[in-house]
Amino acid sequence: MQSVMQRSGTVRLLLGLVVPVTVLVLWQVFGSRPGMAGILPTPLNVLEGWHDWIFGQAGLGLNPYKGTWVSNLQYSSLRVGQGFAMAVVLGVPLGLLIGWSRVVSHMVDPMIQSLRPIPITAWLPFSIALFGIRDIGSIFLIFLGGFYPIVVNTTQGARHVDRNLVRAALMMGASQAQLLYRVVLPAAMPSIFTGLRIGLGIAWTAVIVSEMVAVKSGLGYVLWDAYYVGRMDIVLADMVSIGAMGYLSDRIIVFIEHRVLAWRLMQSH
Repeated sequence: MQSVMQRSGTVRLLLGLVVPVTVLVLWQVFGSRPGMAGILPTPLNVLEGWHDWIFGQAGLGLNPYKGTWVSNLQYSSLRVGQGFAMAVVLGVPLGLLIGWSRVVSHMVDPMIQSLRPIPITAWLPFSIALFGIRDIGSIFLIFLGGFYPIVVNTTQGARHVDRNLVRAALMMGASQAQLLYRVVLPAAMPSIFTGLRIGLGIAWTAVIVSEMVAVKSGLGYVLWDAYYVGRMDIVLADMVSIGAMGYLSDRIIVFIEHRVLAWRLMQSH
């Protein structure tokens, strides 16, 4: 049995490597063609530039990116963490209230549905005018990016709570607050985590967009600056860094979800 599981794990690993390896080979082939160096550096060139960006000694030589990867990663991660935390703190309770209370839904939901289609880029001028070139402007845009998926998915989860659970809780004398906290919130958790995962992905998009314009540090700022000076190796290394951070943060949410919703996984088995 164990050997079968090991073989299955090996097969999954190999299948998961097929597409990335194929992309890297094709990338190396096209990047090695004459005239492509300034447009599509090869993976080896990107790794070399990335190595200097991470491990190089800052301030030495003419390369302004040397040794700045960690600090810029920290700037972006901190902004994402702050903006996303604000979105969770406001979005989850508001989504529960909208999904559970018709009064709150009639008062708040139309405004949210009207503002939700406005893209993050459209908020950039307003953010700069209101906050200037400061961290708070970037955090505001990240908050907006994460807020709408969280509140919408939480609302849907609260609206589709099993009514038998609600009736049972009322028969046992639960108050409205207890009903919301002990019945509606747990039942809406799967939808809430879906919103968290979508919102966190959009938060990473928002931080890159905001750092290109609204602040002068972070992965988004380096991405735009490297493009202007023709350092496409740094641009591609930056893109991979963003993707890796987005994937890692999503895995953290999934890990928390599995712990919080362990009862649901047990029921499914």
